[in-house]
Amino acid sequence: MANVAAGTVWNLPNYAGELLTASPEKTPFLSMIGGLTGGGLQTNNFEFPLNSNYVHESASQPAITETASLTAPTAISYVRAQEKNVSQIFQEQVSVSYERLANQGRLSGINTAGQANPVVSELDFQIATALKKIARDVEYTLINGSYQIATDASTANKTRGITEAATGAGTEIDASDGELDKSLLNELLRTMYNAGADFENSVIFVNGYQKEMLSTIFTKDGTLAPRDRNVGGYNIQTIETDYGRMGVVLNPFVQTDELVVVDVAKCAPVFQPVPEKGNFFYEMLSKTGAAESGQIFGKLGLAYGAGFYHGFIDSLATE
Repeated sequence: MANVAAGTVWNLPNYAGELLTASPEKTPFLSMIGGLTGGGLQTNNFEFPLNSNYVHESASQPAITETASLTAPTAISYVRAQEKNVSQIFQEQVSVSYERLANQGRLSGINTAGQANPVVSELDFQIATALKKIARDVEYTLINGSYQIATDASTANKTRGITEAATGAGTEIDASDGELDKSLLNELLRTMYNAGADFENSVIFVNGYQKEMLSTIFTKDGTLAPRDRNVGGYNIQTIETDYGRMGVVLNPFVQTDELVVVDVAKCAPVFQPVPEKGNFFYEMLSKTGAAESGQIFGKLGLAYGAGFYHGFIDSLATE
């Protein structure tokens, strides 16, 4: 069945039976860092800073003679750079005709005496489902988002997601169509550690096939921990690595050929509220006819600390 724009009696049939969808609605990353309304950071500028970073020279043992010490060494001035991200618009419209609202009791399909109507209010259902769509889009963006900054009103701001941040930090591993194994995972974690990751609260996000591969790898090696832990309301398996314990979470919005490691302690949603309205609010739109129309509007970006806190493997075998 295809979704429609404006809802009417004829294109929004109401059926009895359990209300469900085969589309994934779980958004574990978003839930772990606070959700759409669970706090987070705020900005009043669509650009916001993530960090001001600098690098040291390579460590070495000095060999300064007494004679040489009489002259000060060449100065080293440490240059800082700023890493930033942007908030972007998430917006959905809801429109249901008065005729559809007036016919809430009309059922299509199988009608049996005494059966329950699972949707009591068509408008409430459409608003709630539009919010779920936004949450799905946010979850996808937090992981896969590609950075773009607006230069005029016709250019969209797009927030940078974890995989692009890791690519920029050099913590991406190309599996070249190879199967996920422990050596590949170790290479990723070692690369992250050498880049500066501290693995404060790292979680591995994977889609179905790579989750099966992880389970096989760590069960075989006897390192699949028998205990679970909860992060943001998600009960997740824990594996022991050389860099600490890490949770493993199924995430339908991770690409099938990828494994993504996210330090959720370093991540937060950044909201840009509209004055006197807030963020991710619903408001009625101007009437142009006999329909109840409104929109949900919100702005959100991702704060992730620095790209090297996170990492991912891509181009993994998927069969």
